[in-house]
Amino acid sequence: MPFEWTPNKVTLLRVAVGFAAVSLFGRGAWPNLLAVALTVTSIALDALDGHMARKKKMATPVGAQVDILGDRMIENVYFTYFAVVGMVSLWLPILFFARGAATDFLRGLAMKAGHSGWGTNAMVQTWWGRALLASRWSRGLYAAMKCLCFCYLGFELALTRGPVALVSGLGGDVSATIRTGAQVLTTTTAVFCLVRGLPVLLEGWKYFANGVRQSRGAKAAAQEAA
Repeated sequence: MPFEWTPNKVTLLRVAVGFAAVSLFGRGAWPNLLAVALTVTSIALDALDGHMARKKKMATPVGAQVDILGDRMIENVYFTYFAVVGMVSLWLPILFFARGAATDFLRGLAMKAGHSGWGTNAMVQTWWGRALLASRWSRGLYAAMKCLCFCYLGFELALTRGPVALVSGLGGDVSATIRTGAQVLTTTTAVFCLVRGLPVLLEGWKYFANGVRQSRGAKAAAQEAA
């Protein structure tokens, strides 16, 4: 049977490319630059799997969840690495992990209630929520911000950090400016990540509340029966 590319296979490939990129960071200036190139490739594959799903009409609820899972893995592995080497705050990967865990939990509750993560039956029904989550401009901007953030940190690692840095002896003002740029990029990306999660957190809360009420009702009924 001939091999055929599908959106899910492209998603798995981009995760593998992302992990390969992170494994190259810190191994020298040129491996760092190769890691940056692989990072751009991984982000490009993120756009490709969505385009393929729409073009070939292969979009499915499972595929949407696989795509989200791929996003989570890429975000966490990059920000965790840069936190471990001291280039970003440890709270940054913690924030991304906590936000992803909360939104995925609420999406799971919504799916049990018969709602999908996308399309007309999506859990997010407000126009502003859909604009933040599902619109092409929002998804494209978020992917571009993450790509810029990862690449900037990768270039900083390759050019200015460690004994094998390509550029050495930078003045304090230049180093401070580069560091400030990294902080601005990571903070902006984190804030936009939180903003994009608001529709799921706000609209998904009702599914959590309903689940709690049903659980209490079932517990009360069991106690009365006993």
